[in-house]
Amino acid sequence: MSAGGITRRSLLAATAGAAAARLMHPGRVLAALAGPAQPVLEERWVGELPAGDLTIELKRSADLLGVQWRAPADAHVELRVRGHAGRWSRWVAAAGCAGGHGPDRPGRADVLVGAPVWTGGTTFVQLRSRRAVSGVRLQLVDVSGRMGAHRQASILGALASALPRATPVLAAGPGQPPIIARRGWAQGMARPRVAPAYGAVQMAFVHHTENPNGYLPAEVPAMLRAIFVFHRYVRGWDDIGYNFVVDLYGRVFEARAGGIDEPVVGAHAGGYNRVSSGVAVLGSFMSQGISPAAQRALDHLLAWKLSLHGVSPEGRAAVRVNPAGAAFSRFPANAIVSLPRIAGHRDGDSTDCPGDALYGELARVRTSVRRLAPGAARATLSLARPAPGPGSPQGAAPVLGGALTLLDGTPIAGAPIMVQARSVTRSGEVVRERTIAEAVTDGEGRWSLPTAFSPARSGGMWVRALCPGATDRRSAGVGAAVSDPLRVAVAPPSSQPEAPPPTPPAAAPPAT
Repeated sequence: MSAGGITRRSLLAATAGAAAARLMHPGRVLAALAGPAQPVLEERWVGELPAGDLTIELKRSADLLGVQWRAPADAHVELRVRGHAGRWSRWVAAAGCAGGHGPDRPGRADVLVGAPVWTGGTTFVQLRSRRAVSGVRLQLVDVSGRMGAHRQASILGALASALPRATPVLAAGPGQPPIIARRGWAQGMARPRVAPAYGAVQMAFVHHTENPNGYLPAEVPAMLRAIFVFHRYVRGWDDIGYNFVVDLYGRVFEARAGGIDEPVVGAHAGGYNRVSSGVAVLGSFMSQGISPAAQRALDHLLAWKLSLHGVSPEGRAAVRVNPAGAAFSRFPANAIVSLPRIAGHRDGDSTDCPGDALYGELARVRTSVRRLAPGAARATLSLARPAPGPGSPQGAAPVLGGALTLLDGTPIAGAPIMVQARSVTRSGEVVRERTIAEAVTDGEGRWSLPTAFSPARSGGMWVRALCPGATDRRSAGVGAAVSDPLRVAVAPPSSQPEAPPPTPPAAAPPAT
């Protein structure tokens, strides 16, 4: 298979000794410094896994691996790998938190796909199960050109260039945390399958990734590229599943493409992807908590993201279980369920994610987020025709309008509002918002504009209302807020008002 820079070829081409010899060659060191290697994905057939342990020699370094099997579906398969120091890792569940993810699109129902497990480079893996398992195969990802990502990161170390920051910067809640742009880790080798879909942010899910906690800072971009390969080509998703990733050093990464300030639909929580944002902390947290730096970054990110979309960190959200992901949910399709606004993955889906230790910290996270963002604002946006009445001509053009309030409903007067149209290129890797009209909220926090738009169910373009922050004396201290997106079409010329707003951009909207 070859797609988007991913090649499938044998991962059994060289011995561990040969790989180590190549590592010391000056040409190999220069190649490591020149840039990341093209990812390689390989499927290794195992077949029957008997009860007990099975050791498999790969003979070439694999940086990430996952396990698939056919039957029995409820088998508890575990794996461990021999790491770069020659020691065996702890055993981890092969399914990990995979049971509650997806989907961007339906997968094979007869194959259980385990979670991707980061190794940093290994040539030996052990599998074990208490009972025999059939149809077992390994999915192996190499993102380091056979060197082993941990060894490659050791070479790079401080020589790695600074990673670029994501834009835009919108000062919601406690202020936007530094977010490393997707291009900083993707390096042109993680193209989404399609343009992103957009929903609404009503809550956030916290996840972990099943991998060792002792990784190096320079390993993280390779980790994200490997997870992308697994999600995109093994799971069959459109992109990496999470919206954001936090590492143990307190760095926040833009993960799924589509815009850090947008309600991008992920593949992180089956049944709830269209109403949530997903944040994964890199590591395994069943018995060990996240680092203090990761705690601070997680709190800051959630306070900013929820504030930006006008969501309180406290209380619960009533959400409907999307039938497309109901197979992963703890609740039946179309059920209306009540979930915490900041939820652990296990709250909604059949999984132990984000691990017992991290799940136990979520009460503290909610308290911290509330303290960080006490004055968040909520922006709304709608399109409606004026009610018939004296002075209202028949067939009057629709009016675009909305409101800006604090979360308790207090109106925010005198605040600037920008109506923005979204354009997306390169499958969501470049997202831009262009301001096409402006307004100011009145004493009731409301605003309206005559428009040449009409409602659109398909086609058309996406618009949103943005308050970039208010400095008026009546609304001092209000941070940025964005409305849910609204799909509109440009009305025929005959129905346009005499003074239409500026022409919106011509770029085609992303498919949803």
